Amino acid sequence: MSALIFNGLTRMDGKGALEPDLATSWQVSDDGLTYEFKLRRNIRWQDGQQFTADDILFTIGLMQDPEFPGAPYLNQLWQTVAVEKINDYAIRFVLPEPFPAFAEFTTIGMLPEHLLNEIPARDLLNHPFNWQPIGTGPFKLDGVNAQFARLSVNSFYTGQKSRLAGLELRFYPDYQNLIAAYEAGDIQGIGFVPPQALPAMQSLESLNLYTARLSGYGIIYLNLQSPDTAPFLQETKVRQALLHALNRQVIIDEALHGQGLIANAPILPWSWAYNPEQPTITFDPAQAATLLDESDWVDNDGDGIRDKEGRPLAFSLLSSNDPTKIKIAETVKEQWRHIGVSVTVEVVGTGLGERLGEHDFQAALAEVLLAGDPDPYPFWHQTQIADGQNYAGWDNVEASKLLETARTITDTGRRNDFYFEFQQLFAQEAPSLILYHPVYTYGVSQEVFEVQLAPMTNPSDRFRTVANWYMLTRRVIYSQ
Repeated sequence: MSALIFNGLTRMDGKGALEPDLATSWQVSDDGLTYEFKLRRNIRWQDGQQFTADDILFTIGLMQDPEFPGAPYLNQLWQTVAVEKINDYAIRFVLPEPFPAFAEFTTIGMLPEHLLNEIPARDLLNHPFNWQPIGTGPFKLDGVNAQFARLSVNSFYTGQKSRLAGLELRFYPDYQNLIAAYEAGDIQGIGFVPPQALPAMQSLESLNLYTARLSGYGIIYLNLQSPDTAPFLQETKVRQALLHALNRQVIIDEALHGQGLIANAPILPWSWAYNPEQPTITFDPAQAATLLDESDWVDNDGDGIRDKEGRPLAFSLLSSNDPTKIKIAETVKEQWRHIGVSVTVEVVGTGLGERLGEHDFQAALAEVLLAGDPDPYPFWHQTQIADGQNYAGWDNVEASKLLETARTITDTGRRNDFYFEFQQLFAQEAPSLILYHPVYTYGVSQEVFEVQLAPMTNPSDRFRTVANWYMLTRRVIYSQ
């Protein structure tokens, strides 16, 4: 809904590049410190009020507020940025040091200053605006409850107008109810088809399925900050052995029903920063066994589980309660059992993110979605261990220096040198185990025309071409 209701200064084009949205253009100073954006002059909020630079100042101010209740990384970034209003339709951002990925942070949706200017940042989560939002996007929200969200066309929208009069998003407790609703003709689309539901969806002859690669990867984080509970994860050869023991293609085929691509690095292979010559750890159970033998992890007591100094090579693997993730975790468990590693799968509900942030796990299965710039700093720099997204707790000084330097260079050719070296180091150290690139599948009825598969950075990109969608119409004669 946010993608349909709100706009940022810029937006992703689905191929990893930025394009103007609320802004008409922007310029970056030669030293990489100053960004100036020119704004569109014909933008109105969905209540008819004019959009100006004041709305940008207000939105950024909320994210800079120490009590901002949103993602901590947004607060940390924007607190370092000075924002200056040039005039009603131009704004300037000044950075303390070059940061090539900064422009991507301007894709965040802007909020109306005239409606929220008296609301403290800490109260945003509980404000009625959340279920009565006013944006600048192509659709406006007319009503929402636990069963549906109804949206209609925003009459003030200046971009390409939708050929549909409106959209209704309906919510179901499970896929059995969802499929029944589709078969009954209650809905014309299915927003996400999980791998386990793919066979049932493929049997619906009237449903067109659209599949696109997402920008991200599935990963097993290994907690390098827990030497007391899982000291063996501190050993590089053990981590390498764990990856050698995984047949990632089997995981994709069996647990994901083929909805994935093998991944080898924390930088996407279609990115300009990807190092095609980095070493890769392939499926090789014999090599996995050799590495464990060399590390003195052998089965001393004949119980089928390797051990050393009385400690078994055993740990828990944390997973969300998503059926696909559970299947992946169980498949991983079985593959590791073949090399003498014992794993217990621990399933949690909504608390996975909290457990990751607190480093309260031994190993954890997760998915990471990435934006356009390939900068892996937020996930692997040592300063991001305490309050950031370095959930593995990889405290590597050399890797951190490479990432620090790369994010201050604007020339992609020079940045490459540092990212290539970082990927070499990551492959050698294997601080966590990267498994696959996810594939996103959604379905739309044959009754809806001109649905086109657009490049996807995140799931909401399936609506990128929604303005062209339409349903079959017929000519009627109207008479009073």
